[in-house]
Amino acid sequence: MTTTAIQTITAAEFARMPDPADGSKEELVRGAIITMPAPGFRHGEVQLAVGSLLRQYSRSTRSGRVTVESGLQTEFDPDTVRGPDVAFWSAERLPLDRTPELYPDVAADLVVEIQSPSNTRRTTQSKIREYLNRGVRTVWIVDPEARTVTVYRQPGEGRLLWHDATLTGEEVLPGFQCRVAEFFE
Repeated sequence: MTTTAIQTITAAEFARMPDPADGSKEELVRGAIITMPAPGFRHGEVQLAVGSLLRQYSRSTRSGRVTVESGLQTEFDPDTVRGPDVAFWSAERLPLDRTPELYPDVAADLVVEIQSPSNTRRTTQSKIREYLNRGVRTVWIVDPEARTVTVYRQPGEGRLLWHDATLTGEEVLPGFQCRVAEFFE
């Protein structure tokens, strides 16, 4: 019996690849490229709402930077690069005058993932674990259908906030607050 080794690539090789022509999204998972369907319209609206609120906060406080769908390396050798829907890096972790060539060498302080119909519970839980194990301080899982946000600070322990609740940035985003419903307006 012959076994064939699976070809894997590094995060640096993945970063140099062109974007898919069909608009789909790709992530690198333990050296293998995983293709996901392009996000839908509602997903994009919610992503923009979350990103805009966080960018407004970060600019007014000069506390850090916000990105959408930029790579975050969560595992090494073999490499995993996730593309969180929205991420915030504090100026302490990633100084404002430093722009990484590929992916930041430090974890984001906050990662936001927006649930899509194609997301499975298993995939979402795996990403939460990866982010937190990498050093991300807080993960928000935003569910447009349920109009909720679940806040994770450690694997397996999320705090669910309904649309009428107030979401705060706690120590990750001091002074940040908004109604959960603002993400879905």
